[in-house]
Amino acid sequence: MMSATVLVLNCGSSSIKYQLIDAHDARVLARGLMERIGEETGHVRHESTEGVVQQDPQLPDHESALKTMLGTLEEHGPRLSDAGVVAVGHRVVHGGERFSAPVRVDDDVERTIDELSALAPLHNPPNLAGIRVARQVLPDLPHVAVFDTAFHQTLPPVAYTYALDREVAAQNHVRRYGFHGTSVAYVTKEASRFLERDPARTNLIILHLGNGASATAVRGGKSADTSMGLTPLEGLVMGTRSGDLDPGILFHLRREAGWSVDELDDLLNRRSGLLGLCGVNDMREVQRLALEGDADARLARDVYCYRIRQYVGAYLAVLGETHAVVFTGGVGENDAWVRSHSIAGMRQLGIEIDHVRNASRGERPRHISPDGAATAVLVVPTNEELEIARQSVALVT
Repeated sequence: MMSATVLVLNCGSSSIKYQLIDAHDARVLARGLMERIGEETGHVRHESTEGVVQQDPQLPDHESALKTMLGTLEEHGPRLSDAGVVAVGHRVVHGGERFSAPVRVDDDVERTIDELSALAPLHNPPNLAGIRVARQVLPDLPHVAVFDTAFHQTLPPVAYTYALDREVAAQNHVRRYGFHGTSVAYVTKEASRFLERDPARTNLIILHLGNGASATAVRGGKSADTSMGLTPLEGLVMGTRSGDLDPGILFHLRREAGWSVDELDDLLNRRSGLLGLCGVNDMREVQRLALEGDADARLARDVYCYRIRQYVGAYLAVLGETHAVVFTGGVGENDAWVRSHSIAGMRQLGIEIDHVRNASRGERPRHISPDGAATAVLVVPTNEELEIARQSVALVT
């Protein structure tokens, strides 16, 4: 059998996450993190079958970080040549309307990703920086870009169109794009397999709950609606992002408090969500404070779950027949309280949780609804890196 090993890279502004994955059997041969890029001292953590290596070298830029990663693989294994790497898969957040599937990276693709940075100024530039450097240091391997927005390119016009002046919207590429698509694509296939259903005949509501959070209505294995919009700001309450709000709030703060566009951007993206409501953005800390009696933390988690219930109800109406509600992401996979309160009161709609099953933990897909429930409730751990690896292999082989 031909090798299916892929080096998956996720490049942020000051970090690079990597995994060496066999896309055929889902084995992780190595994983690591290069962080504090550009600071006085960086940090490297590398895990493989040989153990864990940590060090604190200087990582002045992405090029030095990637070269350090390659040196670490060479020294501590596995070597890329020994692993039979067939491609380098890159996570890219925003593909706009241009990319509805993974693509081999060439100079034209790089230019397009750069042009799309206006739609994702926090994400696409570091994604692109990683791609450019990786193509320089690994010139003999094909490089594949996998876009978070691609899965949502099946949205119908009624779902992706905002009720704005149509010429303004067209000139500025304003529409719903959706995000977390790589995760949702993986979970859609895994949930359908677990339910023993053909994805093309399966309707799901997928709740990806982490520091970023989104809801997606999947009809026949394809995205039919999703909560994130032009940017990852719209929709559910998140760790530091507000999610849905009245846009008039921005005009009010601009006129009455004199806030600048940059200050409003910072407020909604970095100082809102759970952090804005109770002072912490990690749901584990929110839960700890709530159990200690903190009223703000209790309200924060209630608002968080209430917004999820709103979207589940809306997507039940969008889909009609719904085969499962699926929880995934760090919060969705691990927080039983959030799961139970996110669909509380839906028994008459055929959705309920078995509390014993809900309290259980596991790394595999599992039912948390009672036997015979009209709509299954599942927990399906996501694996974006494996999905990137699989899509990369499918494109290059």
